Amino acid sequence: MSDTSEGRTWLTVPDLADRFGTTISRVRKLIEERSLLAVRRDGILSVPEVFIVDDAPMSELKGTIIVLNDSGFSNDEMMEWMLEPEDSLGVAPIDALLAGRKAEVRRIAQALG
Repeated sequence: MSDTSEGRTWLTVPDLADRFGTTISRVRKLIEERSLLAVRRDGILSVPEVFIVDDAPMSELKGTIIVLNDSGFSNDEMMEWMLEPEDSLGVAPIDALLAGRKAEVRRIAQALG
């Protein structure tokens, strides 16, 4: 199940397991380890497809999630911050990460704490 509400496609844990060619428990482990950020949408744990690069979690995501977590953000707040346009970046932080602007994204995330 995926939907494109908010202009993004969302994948469930089983969707991700299929995509990664792994088990549901391994996907849950990636979420626990903060390699992926997931939130409940309509009661179903989901991850935006934009967090996936070459059928794996985006490598820059983990450190950014850790910085936001250390700044006291909840998972829902992290997700909102990652996907909504950030004035100081000119784009959503996830889009800046995709463009190779990791240091800038993390610097702004740290300043929020």
